[in-house]
Amino acid sequence: MTWLVQPRLVNDPFSDPALFIDFRFGRRALLFDLGDVTALSARELLRVTHAFVSHTHMDHFAGFDRLLRLCLHRTAPLHLVGPAGFLDQVEHKLRAYNWNLLDEDSLDFVLTAAEFTAGGVGGVCGFRAREAFRRRELALPPLAPGTLLDEEEFRIESVVLDHGTPCLALAFQEKSRINVWREGLDLLELPVGPWLNEAKRAVRRGAPDDSRILIRDDRFVPLGVLKQHALRSAPGHRIVYVVDAAFHASNIASITEFARGADQLFIETAFLDEDAELAAERRHLTAAQAGTLARTPAFPGWCRFISLRDTSTGRINFDGRSKPRGEDEAAGHVLRACEVADFAEHGCPKSRLRCKNRKAATSANGWHLNFNAALRK
Repeated sequence: MTWLVQPRLVNDPFSDPALFIDFRFGRRALLFDLGDVTALSARELLRVTHAFVSHTHMDHFAGFDRLLRLCLHRTAPLHLVGPAGFLDQVEHKLRAYNWNLLDEDSLDFVLTAAEFTAGGVGGVCGFRAREAFRRRELALPPLAPGTLLDEEEFRIESVVLDHGTPCLALAFQEKSRINVWREGLDLLELPVGPWLNEAKRAVRRGAPDDSRILIRDDRFVPLGVLKQHALRSAPGHRIVYVVDAAFHASNIASITEFARGADQLFIETAFLDEDAELAAERRHLTAAQAGTLARTPAFPGWCRFISLRDTSTGRINFDGRSKPRGEDEAAGHVLRACEVADFAEHGCPKSRLRCKNRKAATSANGWHLNFNAALRK
C-alpha cells in the first residue's frame, strides 16, 4: 500500500529538528519546523509550499533565512504557519533586510504567514516582493478548529502545547486513501492514466455511483463500476510530530489524544531521566517521559525519537528495532539511558530500536555487536 507522502527527518537526530514531508506524486513538499535545513538540497526546498513552525526558538526557526533566500525568485507563493506572535516575528525577520532593489518590475514573490492559537488560526498576513514585503492583513481562511490547512487529499492539524511559550504539535492527516486495483482495471479493460485522479476525487467527495468518469474523449465509465471492481478505500495515513513540551497533565492529555491512531510519531527528547529536574526547568521531556507517551494504547504505530542525548557516554538514537530480551546486563549503563526502550516491546510492537553510541564502554559495544548479530537472524 503506497502512502501519499514520504516523511524523513532533515538532519541526524541530534541536530535541529525538521521533518521533510515529500509528496510521492507531484512536485511538492511540506516542512514541519525550520531548524537547520542545510541538509536539504535547493531543489528539495524549492518544492516546499508550506512550512509549519512549532515555535520560534532558534533551533526550530533558524532555517527561515535559507528557505526565503531560495524562494525569493520563484513564482509560487510560500506559506508559513506558527504559534501566537508569529506574524510579528516574520515581519521583523523581513524588515531586517534592505529591499531597495525590489520594485514594481520585480518578480512578485508572495509570502503569507498565519498564527495559530488554541481556538484556531487567529491572523493571516501577506508580504509581497513588489511592495518590499510590507505587511498586509488578509482574511481568515474558513478552517475547522484545530486545522492549519485543509486540502482535497490531506489536512494539517495542530494542538498548542506548553513549553514556557506556546509550542505547536503538528499532524499530517491523509484523507480517505483510494487504492487502485490493477487487476480490476484489466478486467474492465481500462488503461492506467490521469483520469484515475478524477475518479479518486469523485470518491472522496461522495459523488453518486451513476457519475460518469471520463476515460478519454469518447469513453466514460460509471463511478459505481469503478468502486466495485477497481477502487478500494482505506483509512488515511497519520503522521504526528511533537517537539519541546513540559511533562505535566495538560500536555500529557493533549499529546495522548493528538497521537491517537497515528501511524508514525516523531517525538523530541533531549534529556535522560537523571536530568529530570533540568528537563522540568526547561519544560522538556526526558527519555522515560517520552517513552511513557509513546506506550499509550491510543498510539499503535511507529515511534521515532529526536535528539535523545546520553551526556555521559555518547549519543543514543531510537529509530529502529526493539532491544533483545536478556541483554540488560551486557548493556550496562547504556541501557539505563535506554529506559524508554521498554515501550517498543510492550506498547508498540511495530517499533524498532537501534543504538548508536560513539563513546560506549566495551560491555556496551559487546551488546551492540550481539544486537546487530541478532538482527541478521
